[in-house]
Amino acid sequence: MRPGPVVDTASAQEFMAETLARVPAAVLGEIARDLARKSAALRALLVDRRAEREELCQALRWVFSTRRRAEGLVDVVGAEALADGVADLLGSTHGVGERFDRFAALLAPVPEAAADLPGELLHFTAPDRYWLWTRWMWDPDIETGALRLVTTEDVDLFGDSPGQTYLRVGQAVAFVDQTGKAAGFTDAGPGLFGVDVFLAAVYGVYMNTVLRMRMTQEFNRLVPDLPNLIRRLLGVYHLEG
Repeated sequence: MRPGPVVDTASAQEFMAETLARVPAAVLGEIARDLARKSAALRALLVDRRAEREELCQALRWVFSTRRRAEGLVDVVGAEALADGVADLLGSTHGVGERFDRFAALLAPVPEAAADLPGELLHFTAPDRYWLWTRWMWDPDIETGALRLVTTEDVDLFGDSPGQTYLRVGQAVAFVDQTGKAAGFTDAGPGLFGVDVFLAAVYGVYMNTVLRMRMTQEFNRLVPDLPNLIRRLLGVYHLEG
């Protein structure tokens, strides 16, 4: 990441002010605690053991982009291949970018999972080491997402491979975390859970704003309110699975 400002602090604070106008700080704290519960549950399912088919399906139900297609995804990739891929992603001694690329390649038949699932599993099974990356945070194909909305325009989030992009996203997330802890907009939870909640809130505010401008009032009424939209994006709306 280049020297100089990375976080657009003014925009980040504006997004947080808009969030707090709609969601009490205590509710954001509850969502962060749910993320800790999700993390503990995924570690129990996937770390230091080879997951079985139903355990893989359960893990996929806690990811926004795979919740409704968990069993189909396991069928497409194959339960054994997916279990081996998860074990490699989480337990191999190779670099995280290399592991990310291998897992994304395994999921190539299901592109939305290839984009979102590796970062979800890395982050929530080792939240003190790895960060979240999903398409709602940064989608290189359409060049938008919550992370782009709160970083300066010249920050380069593109990598030569998904794994290299994951590393660039991690650098930006670290800057958002550091700036947010100092300015008070990522303090909903400990560690990077506060950043997760903040970025989901940013995307939720952005999504609601765009929908209000482009969609009918009847359609907008179908969109979840901001607290539940944040929960859905972070995979904790139905935490029990």
